[in-house]
Amino acid sequence: MVGSVPAPVDLRRHPVEGVLIRVERGLNVRLNRDDVVRKRRSVGARTEQGTWVRIERRGFERIGQQGWNGTEAAAVLRGVVMPQWYQGVTWREADEPVMWRADELELVAAQPLGKGALVREDPGLPEAWWAGLNGSLNALSSQHTYRIATPDSERVTQELVTRKLGEVFPAVTDTTVGRWVPAHGDLTWANVMGPEFCLIDWEDWGMAPRGLDAATLWGNALAVPDLADRVYRERRADMESRDGKLMALFFLSKIVGPHAYEDDPLLMPARREAARLVNDLQP
Repeated sequence: MVGSVPAPVDLRRHPVEGVLIRVERGLNVRLNRDDVVRKRRSVGARTEQGTWVRIERRGFERIGQQGWNGTEAAAVLRGVVMPQWYQGVTWREADEPVMWRADELELVAAQPLGKGALVREDPGLPEAWWAGLNGSLNALSSQHTYRIATPDSERVTQELVTRKLGEVFPAVTDTTVGRWVPAHGDLTWANVMGPEFCLIDWEDWGMAPRGLDAATLWGNALAVPDLADRVYRERRADMESRDGKLMALFFLSKIVGPHAYEDDPLLMPARREAARLVNDLQP
């Protein structure tokens, strides 16, 4: 009998040639092996047709009720700067509770601004980039979806917000979210491109508390104070709303909680910001 949770696999080390061949057949493309980018949970590569293919492996427990077509579903969004989606293919891994998905997308010339979620130096972004960020987030939040955002692969619900904040910030007694809007759900510096703005990796998008995206981008910039301040100013309406303050604490709970790393460059600024926000949210 197949178990409900698959064995952990790091695609940076796991053999993927068989997967690449299956993707080529399924999408009718040829992948350039010299351009393969391997991450822990995904693999990407340029095609000989001048497009980009992103491949991801997910266990059944991470797919959830809304299925697994976030990138495809995001193609209907209006006014958001993102790569155009062309086609996708999905299959189940034999004898494992695991699904694979590959999406062929427009090839974007710009590069991710972070090698990981955070940044350690100011990328010196042009004004047009900030205009693209604001225009895209404003357009996204004005639309609607039945999808639920899944930051860190968890469906963001009122219960999740209350539980996470209660574990780390018990002084905040009212954690009720007032407004839910569509959000990218994983707005880290690895998922925004520059110097031309573009927003990638839409697997986790859906309805979320107002301010989730702004708080995530801001929080991952705290090691670069000027950049964090700029994010805050650009998204001030979100960040200074009550929901935005809750979402900032929701993000900071992952940094300053019981599993905090003392060498984390975000830790000290996160503690300062958390103290300020907890004070702001007192009755």
